Amino acid sequence: MALNILKDKQIQEAKAEGNKYYLNDGAGLRLAIRPNGTKLWEFRFTINGKRKETTFNLYPIVSLKEARNKRDEYQQLINSGINPIEYFKQIREENILDENGMFLNLASEWLKKEESRTEASTHVNKVRAFEKDINPYLKNKHIKEIAIKDVVKILEIKLLQSHDVATKIFSYLDSLFRYAVYKGYCDRNILNDIKRGDIIPSKKYRHYSKITDIDNFKELVNSIYTYSGSHSVRGALKLVLHLPFRAENVCNLKWEYIDFDKKIITIPRNEMKIKDINLDDFKLPISKEVENILNDQYQISGYQEWVFLGSNNRSPINSESPNKALKIMGFNDEANGKKITLHGFRGTCRSLLDTLDTENKFSFEAKEKLLDHHNNSKVVRAYTNKSDYFEHIKPIVYFWSDFILSLQK
Repeated sequence: MALNILKDKQIQEAKAEGNKYYLNDGAGLRLAIRPNGTKLWEFRFTINGKRKETTFNLYPIVSLKEARNKRDEYQQLINSGINPIEYFKQIREENILDENGMFLNLASEWLKKEESRTEASTHVNKVRAFEKDINPYLKNKHIKEIAIKDVVKILEIKLLQSHDVATKIFSYLDSLFRYAVYKGYCDRNILNDIKRGDIIPSKKYRHYSKITDIDNFKELVNSIYTYSGSHSVRGALKLVLHLPFRAENVCNLKWEYIDFDKKIITIPRNEMKIKDINLDDFKLPISKEVENILNDQYQISGYQEWVFLGSNNRSPINSESPNKALKIMGFNDEANGKKITLHGFRGTCRSLLDTLDTENKFSFEAKEKLLDHHNNSKVVRAYTNKSDYFEHIKPIVYFWSDFILSLQK
C-alpha cells in the first residue's frame, strides 16, 4: 500500500470545487477538500471487522507531518485491538474528570449547586467557611488525594476557635465527598470510615441561668416591678416575666407586631431563632397585665417603631441593658440560685409551669409551642407544624400571668 503520497505544496495548491473531493496520503489518511475551501483531515480504518472513520481537525491547524504522526499513533492502537476513537474519548473524559476533581473546582461546583437550595445568609457562611478554613489546606489537591489526616487537621484547627463551625465543616466536607462520588471524581467518601465524634467531641452546653425557687422568683418579680431605672428596661423585664420571648425578640419588639383589638403579639417567622418557612409566624396572646404593660410603654415610645427604646430614644434597647439592671437588682448570685439573664426567663417559666400546674394539666406540646420549640428535623417539622396551638397556649399565658401578679407584695 502506497504511503506518504502527499506533499505540502500539493495541499497548499488544492482549490475548492463544486463537490468535495479527496487527496489521499495512504494507510487510511486523506484530506477532504470541501466546497467552502476548508481542508479537513480524515482517517478511515477497520477494527473488529467494522469500518470506522474519524477526523484530525483542519489543515493547516494540523500539519501534514502531525496528521501522519496521528495516523501512526491510531494505527498502533488498532494493531493492539483498541478502537482509537473510544480510547481518546475516554482519555478526554478522564482529563475532564481530573480537572473538575481538583478541590477548588469541585468546591466551586458543589457550592453553586448548594446555593439554589439554601437561604442566602446560610450560603454566605458556607462560602466563607471554604474560603477561610478549608481551601487554604486543600486547594492544590485532587479530591482523590485528600486523606483523613487532611480533614482532621482542618477540624482540629477550627475546634480551637469554634465548635459549631467545626461541626458544620465536617458536614460540608461529607456532603461534598458524596457529591464527588456521584459525579465520578472519586471512588469513595473517606468520611464514611470515621464518625464525627471521633474528631469533634460533644459540645458542652452551658444553660442560661434561671431561677426555679419560688421565693427567689417572688423577690425577682417585686424587684422588677419596683425598678426605678430606665422605663423601657423595666417594661421589657415586666413583659418577659409574663411572656417568655427570647431576648432578641423582646428587645426588637415593634408596635406593628401588636394587635390590641385581637390581643395578639405576632413575631414574623424570619425574626425567630428557627426561620423555617414551613412554620407559621410566632403568636402569643396578650393577658390583661401584658396589655397594661404595653399601654404604659406606649405613652413613652408609641411614636417610634420599637416598643422598648434605648437611651437615644431612636433605636431598640440592647439586651445587655436589662441584664445589667438584673445585676444591679442583685440577681447575679448563682450560688444561692438567684442568678438570671434576660434569656433565662424562658427556662424559669418552663420549670415553674411544670412545678405549679397540678390542676390544669397543660399539654407538653402546648408548653413547647409557648417557647417556640420545634423538632430539629425539617422533615418532621414540615409534617407536624400544621396544628394550631394558639388556643392551647392562651390558658397557659393567663395562668402564668395571674401567678406572677399573685407574687406581688
